[in-house]
Formats: sequence, C-alpha cells, structure tokens
Amino acid sequence: MTENQYAKNRWTFGLGTIGRDMLYTLVSMYLLFYMTEVVNLDDATMWWITVVLLVARIFDAVNDPIMGAIVDNTRGKHGKFKPYIAWGALGTAVITVLMFADFKLTGIAYVIFFAILYLLWDVAFTANDIGYWSMLPSLSLDQKEREKIGAIARICANVGLFVVVGAIMPLTGWLGDVFGSDMKGWFVFTLACAALMVGGQAITVFGVREPHLAAEPQENASLRELGRAIFKNDQLMFTAISMSLFMIGYSITTSFGTYYFKYVYGNENMYSIFGVVLGVAQILALAIFPLFSKKWNRKVLYTLGTILVLLGYAVFFFVPDGATALFGLMLDPMVFIGTAGMLLFIGQAFIQLLMLMFLADSIEYGQWKLGRRSESVTFALQPFINKIGAAIANAVVGATVIVSGINSAATPADVTPAGINSLKVAMFALPLVTIVLGYIVYLWKFKIDEKMYAKILEDLKARGEIRE
Repeated sequence: MTENQYAKNRWTFGLGTIGRDMLYTLVSMYLLFYMTEVVNLDDATMWWITVVLLVARIFDAVNDPIMGAIVDNTRGKHGKFKPYIAWGALGTAVITVLMFADFKLTGIAYVIFFAILYLLWDVAFTANDIGYWSMLPSLSLDQKEREKIGAIARICANVGLFVVVGAIMPLTGWLGDVFGSDMKGWFVFTLACAALMVGGQAITVFGVREPHLAAEPQENASLRELGRAIFKNDQLMFTAISMSLFMIGYSITTSFGTYYFKYVYGNENMYSIFGVVLGVAQILALAIFPLFSKKWNRKVLYTLGTILVLLGYAVFFFVPDGATALFGLMLDPMVFIGTAGMLLFIGQAFIQLLMLMFLADSIEYGQWKLGRRSESVTFALQPFINKIGAAIANAVVGATVIVSGINSAATPADVTPAGINSLKVAMFALPLVTIVLGYIVYLWKFKIDEKMYAKILEDLKARGEIRE
C-alpha cells in the first residue's frame, strides 16, 4: 500500500471509535449512577442489579473468545471484520437507547427487563468490539506503524470518553430542564451518543482498506484449535494477566469518579471540569507517544507509565477536603486533584497503548510458535479483560455505595466520615495493589522485545506465511 493509503487507514480506523467510546463510557461508567441518582432505585433493587451486572458481564466475557472464533472463521466478500463492526454498532446503539428509556417499570419487573437488555447489549457490543480492534494488526506488520494506528485510535477513543465525562452532567441537567425531567435529559443524551457511534463506525467500514498480510487464506478451525491458539501462546497469556490486573484497578477508580466528587466535595459537576482537563492531558500523552518510542524501548515506557500512575494515586489519596496553604499560597483542592489526575491518566494512556501493542505482537508470536494466525481470537481477550474489569469494578462500586451509606443518603452531608473513608480506600488503595501486580507480571514474563519481534517476522517470511 502507498503512504497515502496507510495515512487514510490510520484516520478512518481511529475516527470510528469516537462515538463508540462515548456510548461505551455512558454504559460502563454512568449506568449505575443513572440508576441510583436518576431512576432512584431502592437498596433491594440495587442489590439485584449489582448481582445481574456481575453475573452478566462475567458470563459474556467468557463468550468473547467464542465470538473471536466466529470472526476468525468468517469468509465473505466484505472480509471477516467489517460485517461484525457494522451490525454490532447498529445493535449496540439501539439497545443502549432502550436501556435509558423510561418504561415505567419498578421492582423485579425492572430487574428482569434490564437483565434481558443488558445481555443483548453485551452480545452486540462484543461483536463490534472484537471486529473493530482485531482489524488493527491486519493493517500493518511494522511495529512503528502499528503504534501510529493504535495511538490515533486511542486518542479518538479518549476524545469520546472525555467528551462524555466532561459533558454528561451539565448536558443532561440542561436537557432535563428543556424536556421536563432528568430521565428525559439522559435519554436524549443517549440518543445523541448512539447516533455518533453509528456514524463513526460507518467511517471505518467504508474508509479502511485491508492489505491482507497473511500469505494464504487459512482453513476454518474448530473452537478447540482456536482455544489452543490462546492457551498455548504463553506471551498472550502473560499479556492478558497483566492487562487484567491493570484494567481492574483502572475501572474501579474511574467508576467511582462521580460519587467521589458528589460525596467528598458535595459537587458532582466538578467531575466534568476534572474530566476535560484530564482528557486533554491524556490525548497529548498519546500524541507524543510515538516520539517517546523512538528514544526508549517499550519496557522503559511501561515502567515510566507505572511510576506516573503510582504517584497519581499517592497524591489523590491525600488530597485535602478544603483549601490548603502551600508555600504561602491558599490552594483549592482542585489543584491537587488536577495534579494527581494528570499523573494518573498520562501514565494510564501509555500503559493502555502498550497493552494494545503487546496483544498485536503476540499474534505473530502465536503464528510463529503454533502455525496459525488468529487476530480475532487474540483480540477477543481485550473485551474479555475490559468486561472482567468492569464487572469487578461495578461489584466493588455497588457494594461500597450500599455499605458506606451513600445509596441511602438523602444528601452528601448525610454520609459519615467512615463512609467517605470506605469510598477512598475502595477507589485508590485496592487499584494500587492490582496495578503494581500487573506490572510485576509483565516485567518477569513478557519477552517480545523489538529484537525478538524482528526475528519472528524474518522466520515467518522465510516460511512463506506472511508477505510484506
């Protein structure tokens, strides 16, 4: 392919995920908040919803490799990725709108209806997610080109994420005033996100051109053979373990965000300001990542990212509740919160992009070691990991807001200091442990560096299994 086509692929692939990640952020970060603060579900219903979310997400996560196998075995005139991207996007958009619609249900009827919708949402989003991300390694074999594609995609994903984080509270509030209720405000906001997802994914479906890197089409494989492509690929397994530990910690922290500002500082709108500042910082971090990767190898960059994350958590945990004197100046807590957040999310941006590259490189490693190229089965681990992280995060958040007294509190002032401390420990201390463990697994077990990857490509070309 020409350089112009590579550039076109970078942008048409990346732009497709802005609306996609807006919708995913709405569901993964704000669905629980919508239920407790807008729908105002009682404690008994919330316990059932917490169980439903945990069971549904874990069950669906186990099915992700099956969807990956289906995609890998697909043969058709539109390729194996684009049909799942298209139909998955449409299904996800429609079902998300239904989840935020007001059908006047309460109690067990609400729980059953929600459980059905959420299961369908998981299936649709899984098809789209695996189709989308498993296309990335098929666009280039060059590590630096993959980093460029991945960086643009992650930048666009973070634009979608932080647009929602920054806009959701003021916009749903304004829309609620315009349409007469908070529920209607959230519903209209959801409609807008759904439309942007479908439009963005259309850009990817019609704009990306695949270069077909595999030398020969592979025969369809059984689930057992594709399972072997996962479990016999030791580098993929270590990447998955490290990534899971990181995403559990990251998901727990982000899922608590709105509760943190509402109940610690009495103003959930602070989260919107916080989100915009962090979004800009994270996008800049991803934009300069290719420059850093020219100077330092991936192990150094992962270490740097982890150090920044740890520093961010340390500052976050000890942020004062009110204005504090420092070097003769009275500083607002938002100064400390912003500093902590920038450290945390710049490090997180580096780590998430590196994880994406580790997954991509493990595809050629698996082909080299096992004789089969399995993009979709390999990348099925990404939604699997994200859903496990989100499931555990929702369970931690759901239990914490109930046990701490937050869910039953009429106002933020009703939550006790012990309840606030419980929130902080769950939000910062637990994630700190899992993220450090993930880094240790990577440091000890992952061995695909730049030199080894070049050797893998050389061997695969000599065997006639890939082409330039």
